[in-house]
Amino acid sequence: MGSLPNYLTYPFLAKASARLYKRDIATTIHAHIVKSGYESDLFISNSLIHMYGSCREITYARQVFDGMPIRNLVSWNSMLDGHAKCKDMDMAREVFDLMPNNDVVSWSSLIDGYVKSGDYKEALTIFERMRAFGPKANEVTMVSVLCACAHLGTLDNGRMMHQYMIDSGFPLTLVLQTSLVDMYAKCGAIQEASVVFHQVKMSQRDVFIWNAMIGGLAMHGFVNEALELFTEMQTVGITPDDITFLCLLSASAHGGLVKEAWYFFECLIKCSMTPKSEHYACMVDVLQRAGQVEEAYEFVCQMPSGANSFDVGCSAYWVYEPW
Repeated sequence: MGSLPNYLTYPFLAKASARLYKRDIATTIHAHIVKSGYESDLFISNSLIHMYGSCREITYARQVFDGMPIRNLVSWNSMLDGHAKCKDMDMAREVFDLMPNNDVVSWSSLIDGYVKSGDYKEALTIFERMRAFGPKANEVTMVSVLCACAHLGTLDNGRMMHQYMIDSGFPLTLVLQTSLVDMYAKCGAIQEASVVFHQVKMSQRDVFIWNAMIGGLAMHGFVNEALELFTEMQTVGITPDDITFLCLLSASAHGGLVKEAWYFFECLIKCSMTPKSEHYACMVDVLQRAGQVEEAYEFVCQMPSGANSFDVGCSAYWVYEPW
């Protein structure tokens, strides 16, 4: 007969449940905690708030939070992060403002929440407040801030953030370098993106930074350069993922390279990946740009029903709708 879970076991179970995003598992764990009499344990309660927030069950998280006899900074941060994950930024901001203290986790969670909610300007505004009144930013903060700059296309802000990291003595980790490449590329500064990319040692580059550079080149019409970089990526032994192929299909669309697009689409399948709606939409885009209207229509008709998403449907509609 196995031993029963104890107060040391439950936080790990809650953490595992948070990664699975399963409400039924989460509530079962919570019920066992209550039955075992550990619901007042601070560490366990914080784990429950994090678990429910990750499962997007913010009402349950709030019930745990409100029932805590004692709260610490982790309790508040977990509640803030839960609201942010649910994209309820009004409540996230309210929790932030009510907190006795705001640490770097609090600020970073709020900024990241605004980024993921699409309010990039507010994310940058909060970051400026953090610089003026809060703690020193960390890697998580800067990844979110660079993402905001990338989506807004504010190159000047992006350059300022890069300089801020240098002046603040930030270790330029691969994650930050990838964010910089992505930001510069999306802002149209391909040369600056390339400089950051080539500053990373070949042995340290992963698929994410290759994707950022290839995607940036494709986005701005540097088709041959994008394809050459993919060849180099394969030469050094980096295995492409579904995002890599999406970037390559985009490059093919911009360059009118139908043959190459079919090759990449077939490679995607040969690599045991299931094409997503974005891949199908890209292929339709390639075909319609090349004037192959019938082929585009046939391609849409032959797609699996699960892939026939709004994006693909819009592409097909654009091909056939008489304007």
